[in-house]
Amino acid sequence: MTLVLRTVAQLAGISLSLLGWVLSCLTNYLPHWKNLNLDLNEMENWTMGLWQTCVIQEEGGMQCKDFDSFLALPAELRISRILMFLSNGLGFLGLLVSGFGLDCLRIGERQQDLKKRLLILGGVLSWTSGITALVPVSWVAHSTVQEFWDETIPEIIPRWEFGEALFIGWFAGFSLVLGGSLLNCAACSAQAPPASGHYTAAEMQDHCQQLEMKNTNLKS
Repeated sequence: MTLVLRTVAQLAGISLSLLGWVLSCLTNYLPHWKNLNLDLNEMENWTMGLWQTCVIQEEGGMQCKDFDSFLALPAELRISRILMFLSNGLGFLGLLVSGFGLDCLRIGERQQDLKKRLLILGGVLSWTSGITALVPVSWVAHSTVQEFWDETIPEIIPRWEFGEALFIGWFAGFSLVLGGSLLNCAACSAQAPPASGHYTAAEMQDHCQQLEMKNTNLKS
């Protein structure tokens, strides 16, 4: 892989990882994992997130209430909280570690092996963060579908549906996975050449050696 493609892959990977991390943090705190539309009262919409439940009224705006107890939550919400926190932490570490492994960062440019290992580690952390974000989002979506089509629940009872946060979470997870994969591909490619200053010094040294050899031949 040429230097240009390697640099483009690194920048694209770190950009996608950053975008995915920001969206995963947003997904964690948005109260729109599930939406509930009441047919009896079309002026009210209910939403549920990992941390609170909100009611949206056309005249009164949005009013939210935090969940009283962590243990009283359904299993998918309890585990989703933990996994989303883990995803946010791993994503931040991945950005921090892979940032020091970028070729465009001149710090430690002579330690290419160390920068390669940092880039690989950052890519693995970003990839793991993406998977950790996709699991809770997909789990809540699966539970929502099961409850929606549950025949044991009377039809008169309203059903929860997908909220906007689920789609944001899916996009965040795939961005982190793709970003981490690009960082690993860039790290496993051919090493970037030394800085231009090293080339100049080496070329000057070769040129001086050639002049000295010519002078020696002329004197002999």
